[in-house]
Amino acid sequence: MNQTDLQHLLDIESLSQQQLISLLESSHQIAHDPGVFSNRLKGRVLINLFLEPSTRTRVSFEIAAKHLGMHVINFQPGFSSAVKGEALIDTFHTLQAMRPDVITVRHARDGVVKSLAAEADEGVHIINAGDGSYQHPTQALLDTVTLQAVCGDLTGLTVTIVGDIMHSRVARSGIALFKKLGVRCIRLAGPVELLPADEIDGVESYTTLDEAVGGANVIMMLRIQRERFGQLELPDENAYFDTWGLTQKRLDLASPGCVVLHPGPVNRGVEIAPDVADGEHSLIRQQVRNGVYTRMAVLLALLD
Repeated sequence: MNQTDLQHLLDIESLSQQQLISLLESSHQIAHDPGVFSNRLKGRVLINLFLEPSTRTRVSFEIAAKHLGMHVINFQPGFSSAVKGEALIDTFHTLQAMRPDVITVRHARDGVVKSLAAEADEGVHIINAGDGSYQHPTQALLDTVTLQAVCGDLTGLTVTIVGDIMHSRVARSGIALFKKLGVRCIRLAGPVELLPADEIDGVESYTTLDEAVGGANVIMMLRIQRERFGQLELPDENAYFDTWGLTQKRLDLASPGCVVLHPGPVNRGVEIAPDVADGEHSLIRQQVRNGVYTRMAVLLALLD
């Protein structure tokens, strides 16, 4: 496994090309034979500091760490001094004073993880498990690993990302990674209120779904992230699905063999039809599986 000299994983942009390729290659190696890596980090300690709800990310970090032989502590904010008014920075310093090896952080506010990493002691590694609308680097990595396993080289692909782009840390990290890998065409599509306010260099924007998915090789569907914005006027769920929901009829407009991604949680009948979510083109469950292997690769890059 190629060493990457990785101190923290905060975003995709700060990864060098060598670090990025090494993480992707390591993820594929682990996916091929996870047992080879059992107990490689035996006795090391991971704290999951999750201050936002999570299923896939938190559980996969826990499983990844345990496959590697690590001890895992899941911080529970509702049963912590946070309910007594303790500031996040004090909680963080308290936890790192106990000398964990890795702290994964999920928070609702943009940039929080980067600010905590600046406070990290030597030997304490920080992983961004999603902060606000800013970054979710391990999701972008596992999405890429999933696509590479099916599509091979990604440079010739057309990737369409659909939904709430403006508030999506998944989209932001994914776009950055796809650009680093030289993906030929990246399309964004969604209600104009949910598209980025500023143009992104090298990225196309669409305001109709049929046009955006036409000829696409990959379609990534995103849910409406209602928790990230206030009273923005949007159509009800049925009207949204009529305009922006990925149905089999719309999927037929894409390139033959087009695959479908969704980072979850999936709102069936809102952004995606059930038969598409569960259909032969869907890689949603493979994404979840690869999340464990990718997060094992990240932990190994930080500690092994």
